[in-house]
Amino acid sequence: MNLMEEKQREVWVVGHRNPDTDSVCAALCYAYLKNQIGDANYVAKKAGPLNEETRFVLEHFGVEEPETISDVGTQIKDLDFRHTEGVSSHISLKKAWELMKSKDVVTLPIVGGGGRLEGLIVNGDIAYSYMDVYDNRILSRARTQYKNIIETLNGTLLTGNEHGYFVKGKVVVPGRNHEALAEEIERDDLVIMGDILERQRIALEQYPSCMIITGVKTVSSEVIAAAEAIDCVLIATEYDNFTAARLINQSMPIKYFMKKNNLTTFELEDTVDFARDMMSRVRHRDFPVLDDKQHYVGMFSRRNLLNQQKKQIILVDHNEKSQAVDGIDEAEILEIIDHHRIGTLETLQPIFFRNQPLGCCSSIVYQMFRENEVEIPPAYAGLMLSAILSDTLMFRSPTCTEFDRQAGEALSRIVGENIETYAMSMFEAGSDFQSKTTEEIFYQDFKIFHFDDVDFGVAQISAVSGKQLRALAEKLEPYLERVLVDKGLQMVFVLLTNILDQGSRVLYKGADSEFVLKRAFPDAEGEEIFLPGVVSRKKQFIPQLMEALQDE
Repeated sequence: MNLMEEKQREVWVVGHRNPDTDSVCAALCYAYLKNQIGDANYVAKKAGPLNEETRFVLEHFGVEEPETISDVGTQIKDLDFRHTEGVSSHISLKKAWELMKSKDVVTLPIVGGGGRLEGLIVNGDIAYSYMDVYDNRILSRARTQYKNIIETLNGTLLTGNEHGYFVKGKVVVPGRNHEALAEEIERDDLVIMGDILERQRIALEQYPSCMIITGVKTVSSEVIAAAEAIDCVLIATEYDNFTAARLINQSMPIKYFMKKNNLTTFELEDTVDFARDMMSRVRHRDFPVLDDKQHYVGMFSRRNLLNQQKKQIILVDHNEKSQAVDGIDEAEILEIIDHHRIGTLETLQPIFFRNQPLGCCSSIVYQMFRENEVEIPPAYAGLMLSAILSDTLMFRSPTCTEFDRQAGEALSRIVGENIETYAMSMFEAGSDFQSKTTEEIFYQDFKIFHFDDVDFGVAQISAVSGKQLRALAEKLEPYLERVLVDKGLQMVFVLLTNILDQGSRVLYKGADSEFVLKRAFPDAEGEEIFLPGVVSRKKQFIPQLMEALQDE
């Protein structure tokens, strides 16, 4: 199995945005269960930062925090792009052309030390280099390495350092006139000439930096000794003068011709939509792909878009599109495990959809462990116990069922935790708001809902102290106007829930928010609305709001 096939078999298990304890714990536990019974690599993710309660839970049971994902749209890294090996900027044009033919590519990435992309060269650049007219000093301006010249001419190094560079002088192919020979050649020139000893002697007396003898495999020992004495690079080639002169420009390094500025590149994390949009504006065929450290990893082209593989996703604790991670329409949803009302997500084909009227999604996951006869490790038992206690407010929420209670008690026995003692520690950890900003507090458990053309949001914040909730109300009240604008909502509500007193104070903002709220809860009066016994957003608050909106 190749690397791309392994990537395609990775399935992400993820909860809703602004994840709560159930969303994170259900993802972790269901991914573990699927890895015991499934045939792919299931990986738990989260769709936002942890709240303090969930952080306490993971640290308490020693479970690593899942990676946060913000988008599940297809990315460059999901595609089977070409992993063309990078080349050095010092290789010759001829070598680059041969590599392009052998690899069946039209673009070569030039990569330097540490894997950094330095530039690109395409076959058109090489073709233009052959067609352009250059003066006889182009080789030295391009700082051509003698090694390139030897390779290009299929030559043999007789003396000198092949790793040196021709950096000064011109290329000379002297005429046949012996008397004019000394005048044609200047110090540091590169001389191309045939195998005539007397002409070679005269040429070496002018101190050239390189001399290429054509039509031979070697030359006399006298010439070799003379070349060594003046540090002249001496090369023999079986090509004739004409062929050697014609080919020598192909020895120039691609660094002199490569494109190195304003390169259009993509990163592994870039979405396919972004790439498609960028490629529509640029008429290149291939584009370099870089990792998060800007290291070159491969080449991406338009044809790679034809066989794109969508990310495979399992959703837990939600089935509303507005609550799902960005890009969900581009992903392949394999399963949904949830305990909320049926929402707005659609799939292209039938999927496994398990939705049960329980107080917690982790209760469903616990049930599936039992159905599949998979032993529950203590750490995962602790996660599911925490989720159930959090979602049911320690079995006090009206959403709590007898099965939730039985599941919680069974899990507490596996993990060895006293339910009441542990629950209070968890709630207290979640009620520590001192180090958080108003934005972090508000969005730690916030969901958006839709009814006809009305979009409204509901946040819920729980605490074990009325004093804490009063302080929170003072911070949150002025923040609600900003939420309306940022999220494009008509109304926004905040449930400040007292876990011990079993009731919620409601903050609200929006043109019709007070009217809708009082229609939903006719007994609520005054500016400060308190709803005794209302602790469940899902079962006691949202249905009443929906009904009130329907009656308008």
